[in-house]
Amino acid sequence: TAAPPPAAVPTATRRVPLGTVAGARSGDKGGSANIGVWARDADPAVHAWLRETLTVERLRALLPETGDLPVTRYELPNLAALNFVVDGILGAGVASQHRFDPQAKALGEWLRARHLDIPEGLLK
Repeated sequence: TAAPPPAAVPTATRRVPLGTVAGARSGDKGGSANIGVWARDADPAVHAWLRETLTVERLRALLPETGDLPVTRYELPNLAALNFVVDGILGAGVASQHRFDPQAKALGEWLRARHLDIPEGLLK
């Protein structure tokens, strides 16, 4: 199924946490992390905005710990979602980590807590 077209972006925005309009879940796969982000209530307008706004470059800006690590973005239009794979963020894997979040379980919530300028028409 083709992804929905980008939404017309209203000019008025409000700086609020991404989690206001999106859900997220994250976890580890060896030394890599997966971060799934979806439009709440599968809202097509929010999904279109996420597709347009949440690029690899924007993810890097919101999560500086991704640094220069390889990041791949996958679109999941039937789920109104995106998935990011951050290779190497956990080094050799969970057992070798001294990170506060060695399984990358908190990355999704950390992303949801980051503030973005979100079109007011998407805020409910």
